[in-house]
Amino acid sequence: MRRMGRPGLIGTMARTAVIAGTAQAVGGNVSRRQQQRWQGQEQQAQQEQYAAEQAAYQQQQSQAQMAAMQAQLAQLEQQNAAPQVAAAPAGGDDLMAKLAQLAQMKEAGVLSDAEFAAAKAKLLG
Repeated sequence: MRRMGRPGLIGTMARTAVIAGTAQAVGGNVSRRQQQRWQGQEQQAQQEQYAAEQAAYQQQQSQAQMAAMQAQLAQLEQQNAAPQVAAAPAGGDDLMAKLAQLAQMKEAGVLSDAEFAAAKAKLLG
């Protein structure tokens, strides 16, 4: 006749092994899911940081381009203003006014030394 009630030593060991195996499997799954979640959060944080760095870089590039364009515009305005200033005192001698205008254009960098000399020779000669 079989005994009813508490299991024997082998039954207890088998039950403990089943419980331990189940606990290990569940713990492994939980650990694996947590690790995947942490990696996903790390990747998202890295992507956000990269996007922020890219936006800052693009903003710096835009500012540098804007500053360069403003400098070019100021230079062009200065070059265009120099001949207008030279044309104003043309009340007296026409030849002197043209020479003064050529000198101002040379100082402003519009004419090179060779161009200035050629224009001066043409006016005088």
